[in-house]
Amino acid sequence: MEKTSLDEMRERLNRLEAEMTAELDELIERKREQFRYTIQAGRVRFDAGVRALHRSQRKGVIAYIRSAPISYVLTAPITYALVVPLLFLDLSMTTFQHICFRVYGIKLVRRRDYVTFDRQLLGYLNVIQKINCVYCSYGNGLIAYAREIASRTEQFWCPIKHARRTADPHGRVEDFFDYGDADAYRAGLASIRVKLLD
Repeated sequence: MEKTSLDEMRERLNRLEAEMTAELDELIERKREQFRYTIQAGRVRFDAGVRALHRSQRKGVIAYIRSAPISYVLTAPITYALVVPLLFLDLSMTTFQHICFRVYGIKLVRRRDYVTFDRQLLGYLNVIQKINCVYCSYGNGLIAYAREIASRTEQFWCPIKHARRTADPHGRVEDFFDYGDADAYRAGLASIRVKLLD
């Protein structure tokens, strides 16, 4: 099969993504040195002096609430009400993959690769800010976790590109079959499923 310019661009993009990942890892390491923290046994550890500085910069809860615009305070219950559908999504997606992925032989998605709780450990955040950070970490991580489960399901059952380009497609789409290419779909469905096997 002849390589297209799109294939070449994808290869360049993959190389750039690998370079970007390496650069981000280096940047994180430099930031650890700059802000004087390490990760030991999965826990973030700041130097004692940094911990003291963080505590001194914490804004008290009362001052924090008083300085917040009233519209933020009034919309907080609406924001936090989303925790109910988020928990339902988490339960649904986790149950789905533990049943169906095991039947199909698809490798399970690990929630901890997507949902990370660490910002609430920062000493310069008050209790409300820490709760906000836990909520945002959970919500955004959960959506990424659910998207990965959905993308693996799509790759298994329906690995066909759409007729029109969609906004922000997941990374598996580039390996999908072209819209309308029935021969490739019939010939290659088994091989694309093999990539998902545990």
